[in-house]
Amino acid sequence: MTIQWFPGHMAKARRQVTEKLKLVDIIFELVDARIPISSRNPMIDEIINQKPRLILINKADMADPHRTKQWVAYFEEKGIRALAINSDKGVGLQQIHKATMDILQEKWDRMKSRGIKPRAVRAMIVGIPNVGKSTLINRLVKKNIAQTGNRPGVTKAQQWIKVGKEMELLDTPGILWPKFEDQEVGYRLALTGAIKDTLLNLHEIAIYALKFLETYYPERLKKRYELEEIPSDVVELFEAIGKRRGCLMAGGTIDFDKTAEVIVRDVRNVQFGPLTFDLDVLEKAASENK
Repeated sequence: MTIQWFPGHMAKARRQVTEKLKLVDIIFELVDARIPISSRNPMIDEIINQKPRLILINKADMADPHRTKQWVAYFEEKGIRALAINSDKGVGLQQIHKATMDILQEKWDRMKSRGIKPRAVRAMIVGIPNVGKSTLINRLVKKNIAQTGNRPGVTKAQQWIKVGKEMELLDTPGILWPKFEDQEVGYRLALTGAIKDTLLNLHEIAIYALKFLETYYPERLKKRYELEEIPSDVVELFEAIGKRRGCLMAGGTIDFDKTAEVIVRDVRNVQFGPLTFDLDVLEKAASENK
């Protein structure tokens, strides 16, 4: 599967982010807890350069909690402060201001030594589409200011938003990168909803999901679809799931399109329990630290 998706508004958003960097004190980089590496835009490192950063690992309720703890440690070992949050339910958001002030302490001390009065922190929120930026903003300001939606591409323009007297946020549209060199990244982004379904082959996404579940969470796969064993042939597995879920056409043949939709929807709706997909990165990091 090759995914190349770089709409004009995303190229414009990249330019705007670059232009506004000098106005902000810190970057809030949102990533999806299910895919903390795959949901990071590699261009962000290049764009923000040495600007202070706080990584917010969002949708933590949808990810394997044990793995999320490992991800927090992973980023902090690389010198980047990270917090696990759930912006939809407001979990963990109270930690953001304290972590921000810790990160900016040296800058604030320098400002005070020069006689500059304290002011509100200016933060820029960046992240790929559908990672929860607008939901986070609405939670922080306790109002529905930023438009939200459970689909990519809702935020179309930048906007400054005040969070009390302590912080000002610059929301930005989600930015994907021009081409996914690693096809695994493309599959994970597609499976978790960061890419519009109209651009995808759901059969391929569903097959990827099944292979992942068979490798890392086989018991959950069997339980969800009432399987005694997982067929080794993916077509047989599709047929078994299709029968269990009533995805049938006239004559009793399996509707593979509908079956693929059911599998992808079950992953996105946490019907297999909380899942973390970027396990290969954690496994590599663990082996390097031995």
